[in-house]
Amino acid sequence: MKELDVLIVGAGPAGLSAAMFLAKRGIASTVVEKEKFPRDKICGDALSGKVVEILNRLDKGLANEISGDTKFLGSWGVTFVAPGGQQLRVPFRHGNEGIIPPGFISKRMDFDNWLYAKATSYGCVEIRENTIIRDYKKTAEGITATSKDGSVFKARIIIAADGAYSSFAKEMAGIRTQPEHNCFGLRAYYKNVGGQNDGNFIELHFLKEILPCYFWIFPLPDGYCNVGIGVRADKAAAGKINLKRTFEDILENNATIKARFAQAERVGEIKLFGLPLGSKRRRLSGAHYILCGDAAQLIDPFTGEGIGNAMMSGMLAAEQAAECLACNDFSARCIVQYDKMLYRRVGDELKLSTVLARLVNYPWLFDYVVRKANSNHLLRETISCMFEDLDMRARLQSPLFYLKLIFS
Repeated sequence: MKELDVLIVGAGPAGLSAAMFLAKRGIASTVVEKEKFPRDKICGDALSGKVVEILNRLDKGLANEISGDTKFLGSWGVTFVAPGGQQLRVPFRHGNEGIIPPGFISKRMDFDNWLYAKATSYGCVEIRENTIIRDYKKTAEGITATSKDGSVFKARIIIAADGAYSSFAKEMAGIRTQPEHNCFGLRAYYKNVGGQNDGNFIELHFLKEILPCYFWIFPLPDGYCNVGIGVRADKAAAGKINLKRTFEDILENNATIKARFAQAERVGEIKLFGLPLGSKRRRLSGAHYILCGDAAQLIDPFTGEGIGNAMMSGMLAAEQAAECLACNDFSARCIVQYDKMLYRRVGDELKLSTVLARLVNYPWLFDYVVRKANSNHLLRETISCMFEDLDMRARLQSPLFYLKLIFS
């Protein structure tokens, strides 16, 4: 049996961020990962400004490093296409005077492998690959985790970052996926997609013929694009939507999209994945444990962006774990401060995104919002903030903001 202060389950962006922020404080951790690096993760591949900001908090040189890495493509904004066809281009705000892009796009295999290399450079971060946890048991001193190969870890606190189908969240925290707060996504990689834009804007298309689905095109390095479609699970079930068939129908029959894919070539398989949405506030901690990333169901309900919130949750989990170790208090009453910190940062943002996601049910209203945003600087800036600000709470909690938005 290995006795630990901190056990982190899952070596994705949430888990590795937690490990590195703990290491900055001189706190050792063991990270267990069910696969071996490099390994793929089905994702949209966009790294928002939140990711850049958290990397800066970890080490000011990291954003510079990925800016010069050919596996990372700088992105300067997002384009929304409303059901009526009108486009809204929203440039990302940035504080680097144009030196470092405000966001990036990179295949998850490349980004996670890069994070893995950074985490292993810290002497007090141990990563155990090919380690699948099969059983958890609470004890008076903490939680004991037993792996498939018989290894036993006894931890004073567990940071569970084991993804969208987290066994820890289900078994220990009692959190189960609910269709109305879950999304199905389908992703494929293509080369030679036409109509790419200056600034490598990511694209979200809300096409009227496929609502409530949405279609995306994200440019990638080396001429690739991440192309996919997403729909909320309950809507897919109610409408008996076949995502693969719908996806292929768009490529073959939507006039605008079809033209852009006339010379395109798919590379690899079409893959399906789950996106647990942050459209419901949940209890994300308890005695001796914290949930992070997709295990905490923090994906933006409107944009589908998840890596930024995952890394933020890892950063805050490390902060809370350090506090627990310092005061030797691992009670639910102490650890719930993590929930409070996290929802202070993202709670209002997730609420706003949930409201925006509901616009898909009213195409005429969605078209109105896009028209409004094209002429309303405040609304455009708010949408931009959703992709890159770590802290929107001051603005979003002010009634004056909404009055300005309505009457401007």
